[in-house]
This record gives sequence, C-alpha cells and structure tokens, in this order.
Amino acid sequence: MSVNLTENAIPAIIGGDVNAKPLVQVLDVELVANTNNSQKQRYRLLLSDAVSSHHAMLAIQLYDRVRTGQVRKGSVVQLLDYICSPSKNRKIIVVLNMETIIADFEIIGNPKLCVDSDLPSVRAVADNTVARSNSSSDNISNSAARNASHDNAQNFRPTIQPPYQPPPVYKGRGAVMKNEAPARIIPIAALNPYQGRWAIRARVTAKGDLRRYNNARGDGKVFSFDLLDSDGGEIRVTCFNAVVDRFYSVIEVGKVYMISKGSLKPAQKNFNHLKNEWEVFLESTSTVELCPDEDDSIPRQQFSFRPISDIENVDNNAILDVIGVVTSVNPSVPILRKNGMETQRRILSLKDSSGRSVELTLWGEFCNREGQQLQEMVDAGISPILAVKAGKVNDFSGKSIGSISTTQLFINPEFPEANSLREWFDLVGKDSASLSISKDVIPGGTKNEVRKTISQIKDEGLGQSDKPDWITIRATISFIKTDTFCYTACPLMIGDRQCNKKVTRSGNTRWQCDRCNQEFEECDYRYLLQAQIQDGTGLTWVTAFQEAGEEIMEYSAKDLYLLKHEQQDDESFGEIIKSRLFKQFMFRLKIKEELYGDEQKVKITVVKVDKVKYSSESQYMLDSISKFCRQ
Repeated sequence: MSVNLTENAIPAIIGGDVNAKPLVQVLDVELVANTNNSQKQRYRLLLSDAVSSHHAMLAIQLYDRVRTGQVRKGSVVQLLDYICSPSKNRKIIVVLNMETIIADFEIIGNPKLCVDSDLPSVRAVADNTVARSNSSSDNISNSAARNASHDNAQNFRPTIQPPYQPPPVYKGRGAVMKNEAPARIIPIAALNPYQGRWAIRARVTAKGDLRRYNNARGDGKVFSFDLLDSDGGEIRVTCFNAVVDRFYSVIEVGKVYMISKGSLKPAQKNFNHLKNEWEVFLESTSTVELCPDEDDSIPRQQFSFRPISDIENVDNNAILDVIGVVTSVNPSVPILRKNGMETQRRILSLKDSSGRSVELTLWGEFCNREGQQLQEMVDAGISPILAVKAGKVNDFSGKSIGSISTTQLFINPEFPEANSLREWFDLVGKDSASLSISKDVIPGGTKNEVRKTISQIKDEGLGQSDKPDWITIRATISFIKTDTFCYTACPLMIGDRQCNKKVTRSGNTRWQCDRCNQEFEECDYRYLLQAQIQDGTGLTWVTAFQEAGEEIMEYSAKDLYLLKHEQQDDESFGEIIKSRLFKQFMFRLKIKEELYGDEQKVKITVVKVDKVKYSSESQYMLDSISKFCRQ
C-alpha cells in the first residue's frame, strides 16, 4: 500500500496557508513540560510532508488521541483545523483538529527538519503549486487510468475533506467596537497562548459585581463574566480599570457576544471555578460584539450537579452546582458588616433523593428577589425545586452552601434533573426524613452527630488523617488565657468577605493594614480565645474565634479589649473572666493536624458553642446506658 502525502504541505503551513487540509505524517510524539509551569505538560509532534518536517503543538482537546494510540509515531493524519503562530523568534504549528487516516505506517520519504529561514514565502509556494498543476494537466487522464488499474490493497490514496468554512461573523447588531478584519471563530476549548488572531462566539452565563481594590500599585476596579459556547466550553473573561468602563454596562447575562483581541493567561483557581486552565483578559484593543441568537445553538446554562450527600466530603470554599427541593425558608434579616455597611441574609433548607439536606445562605439582593419568592411559595404549601449555579461550600458547623457574586438561582427550572427530583419528591420525598449535613446537634435533633470524650481525641488519633474530624463534646471551661484573648483586625471588605488581617497602630489615632495598604480610624476587635476544657476523662486546649468566643464570654471582644487596655480596669476584667470558668457547654470541635515550624501538632478549634440542654442530655445518657446494657 502506498500513501501520497500533500506536497509542500509544511512550507505552505509555515507560510500562512491554513485552509489546505493537508495529509501529513507524524514522525515523533513527545510529552514536554510547560516552561512556566512544570506541572502542566503538552504533546509536541513532528509533522512531515515526506520532504520537509516541522514541530507542532497539540491542542488540549486532542490529548486523548495520543493517550489512546490513535495518534502515534508513523500515523498518517489529515489536518482539519490548525494555525501557525510565532513563538520566541520562530514559528510553530498548533493543531486544533485532525483525523487519523492510517494509525500506523512506515516512514514516508526522507524528510529533513526545516527552519523558518529555509522556507519560501506563501506566494512562492502557491505559484510553484499552480505551475506544477498546469504542467501536468494533460497527464491527469492517463494518471487516473493507471491508478484505477491497481488493486486497492496495493495502492491507497485517502480522501481529503473539503476546506473548513468558518461560520459567518455577525455584524451590525449593537457592536461595541467595529471589527475591521474578523478573526476566525474557534471553540473555547481550542483557545491557547500560541494563537494569534482568534474570536469566540459565546453566551454570558454569569456576570460578577463591579469591585474596587487597593494594592501597592494603587486603586483600581475589576469585573468578570463567564462564557459558554455551543460546544460546551466555558471560560472566564476579566476586565480592569479603563476596560471596565467600556464593557461593564454592555455585558448582559443571557446574551451572545463575539469577542476577539483578548489575551490569555493562566486561570487563578482560587477565584475561578470553571474547568478551563486559561482566562481571557480584555484590553484596550479588544472587541465585543452583540450577536443574534435566533437559532439558540448555545445553551442558556451548563450545570454539573452534585448530590447533597457528596457535599459532606467537599473541601471548604469549593464552588459547585446543587439542585434540591426547598423545604423551609427563614425570614430575611439585616446583618451589619464590620465596615458599617448593612446587608441582608436569608437561610433556607434544601433536600434531595440522596437522603441528605443542606442549609443554603442567601446574601444581599438574593434575599429580596428569589428569597422572597421562595418564602411565599413555601408559605403557600408549595415546595419548589431550586437549582443553584456556583454556590460556595462552607464548613462552619458542618457543611453549608452560600451565595457569591456569580451565583445564579433557578426556581422550578425546566430540565431533566428538576423533573426527576419533582417526581421523587411527590412520590416519596415529601414523607421521608433527611439528615442535615449542616448542623450536628444532640438527641432531639438530627442523628449524624459524633459524640466523643476528650480522652478519645488522643486515643483514637483524631485529626491525623487527610481530612479534619468533627466531634461534639460536653465539657467545662477550666482556664482562659487573658494576655492574648483577642486581636485588632482590619474592617475592610475584600470582595464578599472581611479582610480580618491583624492591624497595627499608625500614629496615635489611626490603624494600618499591611495587606490592604490602607489606614483608618476605627479597627475591628476579634476573639482569638485560648481556653482549657475538661470532662470526666481528661483535659485539652482549644482555640475559639469570633462567634464562638462571643458565645463563651457573653461580651464582645471590643468591650473586653477596651476594659483591659483602654480603661485598665483589671478588677472588672478579672471578674468577667472568673464568671466564665467552670461553666459547662456543648462544644462543636474541628480537629486537624497542622505543621508548626518543623513539628506536626493537632489543632483543636471551637466552631460552635451551645448551652447544655439538660433534658436532651439526660435522654442522651439514658440512650447510651440502654445501648451499653444490650451489648
């Protein structure tokens, strides 16, 4: 069997021809590390047209072709979608899509590795190709007859696909900035830093709030929005400062836009939950054009729902999608932020067919919009389905979910997951109990509480596994450290959370935060309470932060700080401390081994404190005795 590779394919590609759909051979496949990130690896190919060869990078979406053996050394492939971009004073081919014609074949010809300076221009290559085509036109019939006389097993020429025609570029529908020379539209999944001109057509699925920041380089503003294209690819787009002024009022959730002339940078996974290693940054030359959406080819939203039972094992601050039946909605309550600004908070409960329920905390405008609608439905005896896009996991007192700026809520949505959940709830779920993963309480509440004694913390090696242990202990406070019971904290907000970094005096009347690089007249005071607790089996040291510290002391950290350090009333301060000793509480503890210097130590943190309900405790003890007697 013989195979004819496309003549002069390599020079043509390097010269700029990206429409030929040539047939080439893979001479080598190499896994190479990214120079900027050793953890990220890419596949590099050596492609040949039987005379010349040149290196090419494989797009991420094609990695499985190599891993499954569809593309390997000797493979004959047809390049369907590709570009050639300059990189460090040389040109490199980036293969975006290809088809394997023959998976394994002997090396064809004697190709030599060429450098860019050895290659003819595009025009020279094209003229040479046309000349050869004209000089041989008289021989086409004879050549075809000779080829037809050979048996297919002896002579094989793969069929070449017609050139790819990109979809039309839409214009004249609300252009923010006219695009004089439209770039080729490519899927979001094919974006990579090796490309030159590119354009993506995608729908805005989420738009973040406009945020202001202050750092060593000065003040600024930023906002981001998320995109979804017709192939299911997602990516985040971020704008800073002057670019914010151009695009913030233009971008609308649900609309489709053509975006080009942006730069690609690695995604910051601490703030970006999308499954894409890149993030688009718009610049002064970037273009954003509104597109018609009559064919509705791009989905309105893309979900990756997690069962509520899975959330129990999800890391704190993870971003995920969840869907459930709303079984209860609490009234919206005003919350005063530490910076003096007031916001709203509303807590509701979700359950699903996994047998678990979870608390969902809505903040800000979510409370008045979707939150109020949900409360009216529940009060009317309706249990609505709620889909949560991009909720944030919190592990305070169990696991819960909270809204963030990019969260979206969908009430009674029309898609299969919602329909299946409604059918389950109507037939089974409304009469079945669910265990909450958000709160662990003593008997009389949910049954997923883990009760332990202090001696069991050490005896059972709690906190020494990969994940923290959560336990509840009934214990008495026997000692409280008073030298460092609280600290002065930064009251400024960073996004949707308070900075809380320790601040220091700047002069006699002002405080300074090194993280925010700002000064202010009033700081916050937050508990960092270290106490010794004991039960009938032993004693241990625990650390209680703000909310838990207030439950224990029944005073704010600021009041005690001023009493001790400003008023210097040691007698009154000492009386308050003594009044909290030998008080018994139900302590919800988080136990995790952490590294201090070169030494591993088990850290015990109080995440919740409750007064002892002796009727419930008596029932717990009776149940424990009964269980012991049955053994």
